[in-house]
Amino acid sequence: MRSDVVEELFKEHYNSAILYTLSLCKNPAVAEDVVSDAFYKALMAADDKIVNFRAWLLTVCRNGYYDLLRKKKRLVSLSDTVSDGKESLLDSVIKDEGYKALYNAIYLLPENYREIIVLFYFERQKLSDIAKIVGKSENNVKVTLLRAREKLKTILENSHEF
Repeated sequence: MRSDVVEELFKEHYNSAILYTLSLCKNPAVAEDVVSDAFYKALMAADDKIVNFRAWLLTVCRNGYYDLLRKKKRLVSLSDTVSDGKESLLDSVIKDEGYKALYNAIYLLPENYREIIVLFYFERQKLSDIAKIVGKSENNVKVTLLRAREKLKTILENSHEF
């Protein structure tokens, strides 16, 4: 693959991949590692048959993160590093303060809700693409999205920070 194409794909999709992976693991170091590995794998395997590169890359990120969990690599003190590094990575990726507040509220959602919300609203993926990424049916994704919205609304209404 030509280096200018690789650079363009990286610039266009890096922030999305980081935000999505961070929504899964809540650990900036792990998210950066997973995204780096995912880009490497995606770019090495990429061909002209890929219709939606972002959805494909996010699937590689998701699989990479869950592979990492299964192998129990780098899982030392995830909860200790979340509060320290989360803000700095989010600050560098998210520029708008209102957007940061919403994203921080999304962090309070259960993982399955958080993942669907990030893919649908932040990554602007179609329900069919989300279903492929998470390995669920489209109807399951719709129901999960509805429940996630309701839970997020409750969090935002009950929070004084947002």
